[in-house]
Amino acid sequence: MKTYLVTGGAGFIGSNFIQYLFETYKEDIRIINLDLLTYAANLENLKTVESNKNYQFIKGDVCDKALVTNLLSAYNVDYIVHFAAETHVDRSIESSDEFVRTNILGTMNLLDCSKAAWESKEGFKNDKRFLYVSTDEVYGESPDGGYFTEETPIAPRNPYSASKASADMMAKAYYDTYHFPVIRTRCSNNYGPHQFTEKLIPLLINNCIANKKLPIYGDGLAVRDWLYVKDHCRAIDLAITKGRLGDIYNVGGHNEKNTLEIAETIVNLLNQEYNFNIPKNCISFVSDRKGHDRRYAIDPTKIRTKLGWNPKVKFEDGIRQTIDWYLENN
Repeated sequence: MKTYLVTGGAGFIGSNFIQYLFETYKEDIRIINLDLLTYAANLENLKTVESNKNYQFIKGDVCDKALVTNLLSAYNVDYIVHFAAETHVDRSIESSDEFVRTNILGTMNLLDCSKAAWESKEGFKNDKRFLYVSTDEVYGESPDGGYFTEETPIAPRNPYSASKASADMMAKAYYDTYHFPVIRTRCSNNYGPHQFTEKLIPLLINNCIANKKLPIYGDGLAVRDWLYVKDHCRAIDLAITKGRLGDIYNVGGHNEKNTLEIAETIVNLLNQEYNFNIPKNCISFVSDRKGHDRRYAIDPTKIRTKLGWNPKVKFEDGIRQTIDWYLENN
């Protein structure tokens, strides 16, 4: 039985990943969920697993050295999957303090504690893994027609992405210096159930439900590559069980859509298939975000060819499933 320490497991991707693991491996795993339960986390996301005898929730901070050290020892952790992070770009622009603390110092603390727990005179055991969940935003802005590969230089352009890039590079440094068993993934924009409502897709859905205007930055033509969260969970699972130590795997759906397309898709679906009556003038263009990256686009060739991963959920299906979830979980 493998024991996972999942940080930020009450958040959007973390909670979906925990559910995915139990659905996939049943009783063959144990999961320790470490989460501080800040504003974007919600234990309601994990109602389906909270009674599982192989699941344990610990409220705590990834920056707490004593706590992390004790957890690694008490549960003999095999895999660490590190989701815990401050993630909202707008908040990082307003104030970056918590992003530096959680995203950089928290990651460093996890690396230090797991290195101390797992290292012996002979090095690290082959069955230990630390997976750092990074983001495509560390690459900065995609050129028109170009795609991020794992060799694309890191060039973050806002405080959030800079904090993630810093932690990403620290994870790389631990592999290069100590041969620490780390693997990194860099994913495109996720969507799906359980996402906090400050993010674009749940914000648009909930504003439609509440008959509010849909705020769209700038001209609405900023492009993102959209990935259904369960497809991301499968990619992380493959990376941690089959990935090569020290490697990076880009995870993207080749599913580029601009913000205006996303808004129009949601409005049209709610009107045509869910009997809403959202007016055509529901979209409200607002001042653009400072330093707003125009386009992110990932090339997932490596994870497809090396690990056999492909996204399974088409956007048309995923967005319907997402709308259904928010209508049922108001």
